[in-house]
Amino acid sequence: MNIGQFLTKRAYREPSGEALFDVATDRRFTYAELNARSNKAAHALTASGVSAGDRVGLLLMNSVEFVETFFAAAKIGAVNVPLNFRLVADELEFILKDSGTSVLVFSSEFAELATELAARGDKTDVTTWVQVGGTAGDGVIDYDDWVGAAADTEIESTASGEDYVFIMYTSGTTGLPKGVIHSHDTVMWSIVTGTATLDFRIGDRFLNSLPLFHVGALNPVLSNVYAGGSTVLMRSFDPAESWRLITEEKVNSTLMVPAMLQFMQMTYDAETHDLSALRWVLSGAAPVPVSLIEAYADLGVEIHQVYGLTESAGPGCVIIGDEAKTKVGSTGRAFYHGKVRVIREDGTDCDPGESGEVLLAGPNIMVGYWNRPEATEETIIDGWLHTGDAGILDEDGFLTIVDRIKDMLISGGENVYPAEIENVLLGHDSIADAGVIGVPSKKWGESPLAVIVKSDDVSAEDVMSFCNGKLAPYKAIKVVEFVDVIPRNPSGKILKRVLRDQYAEIELD
Repeated sequence: MNIGQFLTKRAYREPSGEALFDVATDRRFTYAELNARSNKAAHALTASGVSAGDRVGLLLMNSVEFVETFFAAAKIGAVNVPLNFRLVADELEFILKDSGTSVLVFSSEFAELATELAARGDKTDVTTWVQVGGTAGDGVIDYDDWVGAAADTEIESTASGEDYVFIMYTSGTTGLPKGVIHSHDTVMWSIVTGTATLDFRIGDRFLNSLPLFHVGALNPVLSNVYAGGSTVLMRSFDPAESWRLITEEKVNSTLMVPAMLQFMQMTYDAETHDLSALRWVLSGAAPVPVSLIEAYADLGVEIHQVYGLTESAGPGCVIIGDEAKTKVGSTGRAFYHGKVRVIREDGTDCDPGESGEVLLAGPNIMVGYWNRPEATEETIIDGWLHTGDAGILDEDGFLTIVDRIKDMLISGGENVYPAEIENVLLGHDSIADAGVIGVPSKKWGESPLAVIVKSDDVSAEDVMSFCNGKLAPYKAIKVVEFVDVIPRNPSGKILKRVLRDQYAEIELD
């Protein structure tokens, strides 16, 4: 099974059905039209020398070009590398080089960033630069010209099954991102288990405003194609625009992180917003506050809290329907084709109500980490994905996430690993030691706090300024605390729980 052929098959079944509404450009595409565009992109890729197994980088805002290029690469057996456009050049340079990406398709919004990367020469392996929108600079191919001259006929590919379809990078506990590899099979099973568990229907309309470089946003687009639905694709999230689209486009379902739901709640107007078509909202990346679930229930909208990882291509556990009310706070049971366990440190299963590490299993679990065999062996043991999250299973098999074993915080739905920030901080001549934790934020859920040991005079403003351009803005330090020593265990590991207890009273607006 080739994921790119999902689009081919849907275009055969429902050629006139609406596949995608690109909101920012006000363009609508039937399945026949989207498939034809994807075929042209596939031929353009092959004409540029891309063959099966080659990596294609996508540094794109949410757009039809992202979707059609993703399917195009899949059709010819190339491997997509969706790139987080919130990252800075240094971070992207590492990912491009590590993945061996040879073709980079980027939006005009990132032309300056692409120019900076291109100027670094062989620090990346990119040889073909393709720009969507705007005026392409020297050495850059215009996307419309690139695909315009290509044929729209179906292209043959032998890629399927265990062949790779995308590598999606996640922040790493050691400070370096890890590329999560998914094959055509693992993605197919992710889609199948999702559509077997959630209420996807032919003709449904799904609002997508999260960036497609996240598996949680990409997966519903693929699932819509599989199920014959339509994606209403926003360039980026805006609460007022989201309500307008839900009302005017008769949106049936959507995906939003808790922070987005809170912004939506603040702008809801019962007199102008029509929720009659909206059946459910999927929400994850962080625990959904009980008050938020109840507030949307009062509006007749079910919030389905979902738990998943890039490593599981999305699906882990989900809670649906009335269970969200009777099991408030839980993230539900495993998806249809998945399994979940909670284990003690010795590897034995926890009793109901006992906290331990959450493990997932199923045919949608990743192939492994790109170029990281040791990390793969540490994460997948006997077919079980060790998530690094702490949770509790009740007697009915419902999972509640209670903590994160892995040293990570979530800010506005984005995973942030303190090690990345700490590595940057320790590059400052006046910083002798540094530790980073997350503190509660009313706006973003969590935000980074840096605990600094000075070797010379340095201010909080100096520390924050030093990180500018070295870390993506969503990783920006919001609070700096200076101390004489950072608590560590005998092996030298920072005692993050001690720091969290020490600064437990800090909460940001």
